Amino acid sequence: MSEDEESKPLPPILKDIQRCPECGSTRLMRDYESAEVVCMECGYVVDMKIADQGPEWRAFDNEQRDKRARVGAPVTFTIHDKGLSTMIDWHDRDIFGKRFDANQRAQMYRLRKWQRRIRVSDAIERNLAFALSEITKVANVLSLPKSIFETSSIIYRKAVKERLIRGRSIQGISAAAVYIACRQCGLPRTLDEIANAANISKREVGRSYRFLVKELNLSIPPLKASHYISKFSNQLTMQGKVEEIANKILSVATELKLTSGRGPTGIAAAASYVASVLVGEKRTQREIAEIAKVTEVTIRNRYKELIERLLFIVTL
Repeated sequence: MSEDEESKPLPPILKDIQRCPECGSTRLMRDYESAEVVCMECGYVVDMKIADQGPEWRAFDNEQRDKRARVGAPVTFTIHDKGLSTMIDWHDRDIFGKRFDANQRAQMYRLRKWQRRIRVSDAIERNLAFALSEITKVANVLSLPKSIFETSSIIYRKAVKERLIRGRSIQGISAAAVYIACRQCGLPRTLDEIANAANISKREVGRSYRFLVKELNLSIPPLKASHYISKFSNQLTMQGKVEEIANKILSVATELKLTSGRGPTGIAAAASYVASVLVGEKRTQREIAEIAKVTEVTIRNRYKELIERLLFIVTL
């Protein structure tokens, strides 16, 4: 190989090709029949031997497309078999709509029965099936997004793989996995909320949480007061202006190091209270304390610190 060939740069990836290297035009056409990317201005072949990402079959109408398509639900970690199991339909008909005779119906009945039995075959799959249903229950009670479902399911699967579940409560480990997922995804949920949704004690959730973090060596970002501002505003049905001002108060308080050593829920509740007073949509300290799960004394102490250091006038 010559030096010129060695120094020649590698061809760019197909998705990175945005313009023609010959004339600079961005009008590129992908011709999958000849497997080429061609410039529509000058005819320069930008790339060749491209891969067709479509199916290997052709369809000329919607009926053919529906019959030939081989797609199903996406792979998900929230089901113990990742959603890849086969389900035998209960309609006693074949693919052409013809009804089965008596012998075929008996055979299909036996196949369905054994398919149900082997779908959850060993102890690990039974454990996963029960635990993932618990995770789904907790996530549904708290109205958590799909990302929390998936993240908590992956955390629980890691715990099962490391054999950390034996001798411990499945409900406790499941609730702890949901709490860890909320922390990693930046969604503010307290241990009390997770424990109430899982119908177990807060102490058990906290113990399982510390155990998983230690054994799995998980990275848990610290809680920030700004994560709770939008939550409090939504639960108190306040204007967006209140949330905006509360976030500004928190950013200034962070620069002045007023948030160091303070609980994030307390400082967020105090900022929400000050912002509500400034906007004129005042909420009482008791209302905010009930939402934030802190005492009114905590809100008053944080409120006084903010008033003294941030230098603005609040009319009560």
